[in-house]
Amino acid sequence: MMGFRFGLAAFAALLAAPAAAQTLELKFGSTSTPGSVQVLSAEEFARRFNQKMGGKARIDVYHSSQLGGDREMLQKLKLGTLDMSQPSTATSSVVPDFGLFDMPYLVKDRKHMTCAAKEVVWPKMAPKLEPQGYKLIGIWENGVRQISNNQRPIVKPEDLKGIKLRVPEGVWRVRMFQAYGANPTPMAFGEVFVALKTGVMDGQENPYTNILGGKFQEVQKYLTESNHVYTPSFPVASMRRWQAWPEDVRKAILEAGAEVQPWTYEVAAKEEKETKDALLKGGMQFNTVDREAFVNASKSVYELFSKEVPAGKSLIDETLALAKKAGC
Repeated sequence: MMGFRFGLAAFAALLAAPAAAQTLELKFGSTSTPGSVQVLSAEEFARRFNQKMGGKARIDVYHSSQLGGDREMLQKLKLGTLDMSQPSTATSSVVPDFGLFDMPYLVKDRKHMTCAAKEVVWPKMAPKLEPQGYKLIGIWENGVRQISNNQRPIVKPEDLKGIKLRVPEGVWRVRMFQAYGANPTPMAFGEVFVALKTGVMDGQENPYTNILGGKFQEVQKYLTESNHVYTPSFPVASMRRWQAWPEDVRKAILEAGAEVQPWTYEVAAKEEKETKDALLKGGMQFNTVDREAFVNASKSVYELFSKEVPAGKSLIDETLALAKKAGC
């Protein structure tokens, strides 16, 4: 009888063992390709989180739109069918304030962005995401945006007249390039290569790392260094999922997210130079813009943002003021 009881106890322990050791597996989606700053940041975040959790929970990164485009993943996050993703421009589709970082020539450099993240994004913008179903878990980088096309070198805004230009899924990039005279069309990143190859689009705008990662140099002739927008990356978690995760998981996510911010700036600066060099070696014809002409042509975009977004003017003013603050 004792042997029978021992056998039952051992059998029960064997059944319970897998449940006790089960790892919480979290999915992190990105539209970017391997080697891009976005994916490198996500992978570093996952590495740090996994190390902190020691096997209790782990994050796996899915790149190249494997889990959908930015808008599709944002919808999945809201419904609670995806754990995390890293939108940048598309964040403005759920909270208009995030269109701030689509304002051309707003962010001076990464030091300035560090101050804007601390004094503008976290206290004033991040809380507005939560009622919409998203938890901001970090502020990383998508890069400084440049223009490529198959028609002509772009020096002044009028050189963009009539050019069919792919832009990310956000209203302000559309309006910016309309102000410059282009014919912008929002499109998911995963669709861009074919659109360029077939001539559906004449050009696009992205950071150097995304241009190289998307192999756009294979289907684009002219590369223009415009530096028109610095794009942060806003990794977010599903609020539905967030509320269900244990406290130690949430703590590790926020810690890893904060740690990646300075890391991603260092990597981005290095990648920027290396990928630009690779694009030029790939045969693209390079030029720079008349920055003053583009800045002057951008004024109407600022005016629209200030008028249409309730907090728009104050967000612009505060961010611009930080550029003159000591330490920023």
